[in-house]
Amino acid sequence: MHLLFALFDFYKEGFAHLTLGKTLWKILFVKLLIMAVVFKLLFFHTTLHTRFSNDEERSDFVLENLTKERK
Repeated sequence: MHLLFALFDFYKEGFAHLTLGKTLWKILFVKLLIMAVVFKLLFFHTTLHTRFSNDEERSDFVLENLTKERK
């Protein structure tokens, strides 16, 4: 968690002294928002909610696929 705060402070101090600092912050947040939406659509689909009716079936499916041996 400390690393996250250090990274945030690094960007905050770096952008604060630039003439385009606020614009760069806006671009950064828009970029993060777009990345979150793309990840949500591509990787975190709702297959588990549509294929299974309760949490027990979902957890069994996930556990089975995580522990399955690959050939």
